Amino acid sequence: MRADRLVSLVLLLRQQGRMSAAALAEELEVSTRTVLRDIEALSAAGVPVYAERGRHGGFALLPGFRTELTGLNPDEALALLVAGSRRGAQAFGLGSSLAAAMLKVVDALPESYRHTAAGVAERLLIDPETDLLSRRLVDDEVPDAVAAEVLRAVLSGHRLRIRYAAADQDPAWRTVDPIGLVTIRDRGYLLAARSGEDRTYRLSRILAAEALAEPAARPARVDLDRAWQERSTRFRTGGDQVTVRVRVDPARREELVGTAVAVLGEEAEEADEDGWLRLDVAFQDARHAQWALWQLGTQAEALSPQWLRDRLHERAAALASRYARGRV
Repeated sequence: MRADRLVSLVLLLRQQGRMSAAALAEELEVSTRTVLRDIEALSAAGVPVYAERGRHGGFALLPGFRTELTGLNPDEALALLVAGSRRGAQAFGLGSSLAAAMLKVVDALPESYRHTAAGVAERLLIDPETDLLSRRLVDDEVPDAVAAEVLRAVLSGHRLRIRYAAADQDPAWRTVDPIGLVTIRDRGYLLAARSGEDRTYRLSRILAAEALAEPAARPARVDLDRAWQERSTRFRTGGDQVTVRVRVDPARREELVGTAVAVLGEEAEEADEDGWLRLDVAFQDARHAQWALWQLGTQAEALSPQWLRDRLHERAAALASRYARGRV
């Protein structure tokens, strides 16, 4: 771990120029004291790093210094394979490995290309943390220790013991045969088998994980895309799904469809005289349906079933009553 960090420190100084101890500590996710110890170790090893004093000082390398220590370790190589989605790397606990790998990739480029690449990178921003309304995009939080154990079991082909908190259930331990990891819409999922039955676990709901010594009972090869599609189909067509007939403002149609499990009979979609659209959509369960329609406010109306209209009416009436009591 320290050897990788020392390489990353050198590459940061090569690519960024002079950097303060605090900035290096932030990039490397360590303390300032650790950075100072690493700088001392590099100097002792003959790396020409020097300190510049003053308000705008920091650490830098002598001009022209170049290292060939650009080999990728296994985690960094794996991080590059999922680098098409920065959030995907974070979901699988590979965020720091991705950052280190990208430093090595940039450093391996010829000098003329390296400066061009750095300039291009400054003009591309992918998946910022907030949207145009300054709303912070909330990702699933997966503890590093959990992500590391799950990933280890998936890659090594060993059984995995997890403490899982399913929706509306108390956390419980279970042993599964891990098959693969999937990230979609900033959420990570573990595809596994339990007692021979397919299971899908949301990573953020795994409270603890332990890779076991016992080999997993799973096929030697897997088509993850196909497996995900099959599970998605079963999810959409099974369980306690609720079908709702909805009238919606065209401006909010995509938002409605985006929250639904499926749109039923899109060819039968019709428009009212006022331009609003009528369509049938399926939701995971009653709570999901109520939540989705409530988010759309007055720009959507559930036409059926009646119990859903009643629940939305009761909730709206309670809210109106709360605010009708006058100011405090």
